[in-house]
Order: sequence, then C-alpha cells, then structure tokens
Amino acid sequence: MKTLTTLLAGAALAAGLVLPAAAQDDPLKVGFVYVGPVGDGGWTYEHNQGRLAVEAHFSDTVETVYQESVPEGADAERVLTQMALSGADLIFTTSFGYMDPTINVAQRFPDVKFEHATGYKTADNVATYSARFYEGRTVQGHIAGKMTESNIIGYIGSYPIPEVIRGINAAFIAARKANPDVEFRVVWANTWFDPAKEADAATALIEQGADVILQHTDSTAPLAAAEKAGGVIGFGQASDMAEYKPSPRVSSIIDNWSPYYIDRVQAVMDGTWESHQVWQGIREGMVQIGEITDAVPEDVANEARALMDAIASGDYHPFTGPINRQDGSVWLAEGETADDGTLLGMDFYVEGLTGTIPN
Repeated sequence: MKTLTTLLAGAALAAGLVLPAAAQDDPLKVGFVYVGPVGDGGWTYEHNQGRLAVEAHFSDTVETVYQESVPEGADAERVLTQMALSGADLIFTTSFGYMDPTINVAQRFPDVKFEHATGYKTADNVATYSARFYEGRTVQGHIAGKMTESNIIGYIGSYPIPEVIRGINAAFIAARKANPDVEFRVVWANTWFDPAKEADAATALIEQGADVILQHTDSTAPLAAAEKAGGVIGFGQASDMAEYKPSPRVSSIIDNWSPYYIDRVQAVMDGTWESHQVWQGIREGMVQIGEITDAVPEDVANEARALMDAIASGDYHPFTGPINRQDGSVWLAEGETADDGTLLGMDFYVEGLTGTIPN
C-alpha cells in the first residue's frame, strides 16, 4: 500500500510542483549524479572522493546521496527530479551531457541549488564548475614527447566536445615542442566509460606503433593494455591510477574536487551560495600532477615540474602563439595567448594534427 508521502511525491512529480523544504534542524542533503560507477578508477572515482570528503568534513550536519552510472539525457532528468523530490538541497551533476537536464530540472525546483560540472549554462539556482585539464595534459605531452621512441603517440578521445579537443591540442603542442618529430594518432571511443572499448582503442594504437598512450576516458583499461603490450607508457586519467606505477603509469592528472565541494556546501549552509562559473587549474589545486615516477628520466621529470610551476605561476600559458589551425591559417600570433572564450568553445585541431574531428 502506498503511503501518503509517496502519493504526494508522485502528484508533485506529475504536476511539476515543489515539495516543502525539510525542517531546519535536519541535515543538509547533498546529491551527486555520476556518469560512471564509483569504482571506475578515474573520473567518477574522484568525484566520489569529493563526496566522501564532504561527509568527513561536515559529519552529521550533512547527508549525502548519489546515483552512479546515469546515462546522459532523459534518464538523467528523471534521476535529478527524484533526487530533488527526495529533499536534496544541493545537487552536483558531474558530466557534460547532464547540462540540459540540470537546467530543465532546476527550473522546476527553484529552491534547490544545482552545480553542473564542465558545462556552460547557468541560472539563478545553477552554477557551473570545471578544471583546466588542458594544463595537466600539457605536462603529460612534454613527458610523452621526450619519452617516445617510435615518435608515435596514441590518444584515446571520449566525445568530440571542446574539453576533449582542447586536451588533445594542448598535449600535442607540448609534445611537438619537446620533440618536433612526434606524430599523434587519435581514436574516438565515443564513451566516457567502457573498459572493453577503451582497451580495444589502446591496443589498436599500440599495433599502429604508438609507444605512449594518452586518454580522455575514465577507466584503467588503457593502462592495462599498455602493461600487457610491454614497452608502452601511459598516464593516470582523472585519478592517480597508482596501481600501475612505476610503469606503464609514469604520472597522472588528478582532479581534486574536494575543496570545491566543501566550499559550496558551506556556502549553502551559510546562506551565501550564488550562481557562478568557475574554471580552476594547477594554480588553485583543482588540477594536480601525480607523482612522476623513476621510469621518467630525471632531466625530463625536472623539465615537467618546471613546466608545471610555470603554468601555476602564470608565467606560461599552454596556448601561446605562434599557433596555427590545422589548415595552416593563423590562430595565435607570436606571444599571443588564447582567451578563455575561444578555449571553452574549441572545435578545431591545431596545425600538425592529422585526421578530422567527428561531428
């Protein structure tokens, strides 16, 4: 038999109504929606580490809930609606494809705060946040360019969105500066998390001669493929992936969400939360470079650390001209740096990259 609460929730869902807020002495309820499983070892794993950090920091004054492996699209809207109806005060949606579902549900629940990772649409109760992953990929690109012996570097892309294209370009520019003979080969997996597809993509690149694998997908499968092949190196993506140290995983990009999540939960508790757009990088600590192992020659490791420090201090911008577009037309003149607007909408390869970006 359905309870009255269940019936009211169902009626509210059908009518698009907002249920009353929880009593003031109840813990703040914070929800997280994940595109992959919390055990993916990469992207979702690190977001969930942020959720756990919120629990540890606030103890029993905050309750967290999460839903993992939520497809981008209509199903995400359903999950968000249920989370809002269950009394969530703040909801983090942690994948690019949740952007429109987040905006749609936020319109129906104006008293709930929403935070969308990697998107660009905001509202009075919707903020966005992202990390400058391309800064970390610049450091990876330098190491890759210095360490490749075949001069072929493989790159596994997830989806052809600006975030991923930006990372490919940043890694390639850095690799070419380190080694003018470098060639990139890009395989699009068309998934964020699918270990079988990711492993197949890595294997295909290795069979084409790649002895370095970079990835913008979420599992450890490419590192496992590199380990199996032998003589191939790779990097942790989104999390440290330390189980593959010291090789094939020679360093990593770590997405450190915990400070941001704690800060935004505190803002809701203080009544100071406002919509904003945040894009932080190495300087702020949202992007971290994992241990560079002894598998990397000492001089290369020192160069990578110096590059990281220069990015953090603002002395170096990864997209500094002269840089041309793939067709040879000028994008950035000598000494010119890219503005954030162009980077956020990047839909082109830089000169030297081969192949086309899928539609």
